[in-house]
Amino acid sequence: MTAFFITGTDTEIGKTFVTCTLLHAVRAKGLTALGMKPVAAGAEIVKGEFINEDAARLRAAGSFDPGLALLNPFCLASPIAPHIAAAEEGVVIEPGKIREAFAALTEQADVVLVEGVGGFRVPLGEDYDTADLARDLGLPVILVVGMRLGCINHALLTAEAIAARGLTLAGWVANQIDPAMLRFEQNLEALTRRMPAPLLGIVPFQPDGNAATAASGLTLPQ
Repeated sequence: MTAFFITGTDTEIGKTFVTCTLLHAVRAKGLTALGMKPVAAGAEIVKGEFINEDAARLRAAGSFDPGLALLNPFCLASPIAPHIAAAEEGVVIEPGKIREAFAALTEQADVVLVEGVGGFRVPLGEDYDTADLARDLGLPVILVVGMRLGCINHALLTAEAIAARGLTLAGWVANQIDPAMLRFEQNLEALTRRMPAPLLGIVPFQPDGNAATAASGLTLPQ
């Protein structure tokens, strides 16, 4: 079993899209792969299910449906910071429940990709955040860098935060979220020289949001 924690330089930088793309890349090699979204904020009833959009996309990209109880143990209604949503909804985000769901998923698939929420240090409770979750799961980290103005600073600061938690940055992905970004190649080169981990691939701008078509350009860390 192989597993990674997927984090991002910020919110809305294509973390779920890249995670889905990595799932398709793994499946193309003949392995079973599942995505997990331990905590999601923002959900609605779809075909009788209370589901978050990111969780739905991860479920569709996986080898099979493990059930939302394992794939997304904590699903909050409001599309706001998860610790605020949890407090308003009377929910306590329990790390133990997440660890149990993760353990169950690892028994079912060759590869499990655990997607965080927002950036690397998003509060999940009074004294617990997504960085703590990655540490508790004991997973190496893959960083999704949303390629736009300011991404170099955000990426390097996040890499430092990952190291400060004693975690391994296994690799990073350049996600071209802004097709009009000026000097894309120069920014990519600057990041490649400075990041303390290998570039796992470049995801070009995908106006149709089709993760499967971008899968050939990505690979998991060796």
